[in-house]
Amino acid sequence: MTPTVTQTFAAMGDPVRSTIVDRLASSDATVSELVALFEMSFQAVSQHLSVLERAGLVTRRREGRTRRVQIVTQPLDDAIDWMEVRRRRLEERYQRLDAVLATLDSTDTPQEEA
Repeated sequence: MTPTVTQTFAAMGDPVRSTIVDRLASSDATVSELVALFEMSFQAVSQHLSVLERAGLVTRRREGRTRRVQIVTQPLDDAIDWMEVRRRRLEERYQRLDAVLATLDSTDTPQEEA
């Protein structure tokens, strides 16, 4: 199953998960390094990582006895593209509204009497 923009937003909506993604944006990390960021159990952080993994935002790989976590940027890029399409659509609507308001302003201006 391909992760969707909705899954990306849902996964990133949690402050712990967004902090994990922020941390991974600078470099890969071990699960233990990520656990050290929070006052929560290894299991709790692992559950957050599972949500991020299902959303396609991270991958985990085993290196010896440790698990390294790596960010996957494609779902974030997809979310940015999704938001950009909507931003452009809203901008076009605002421009049309501005044009309508400008015509209303010009017709509402009282004419000077000669």
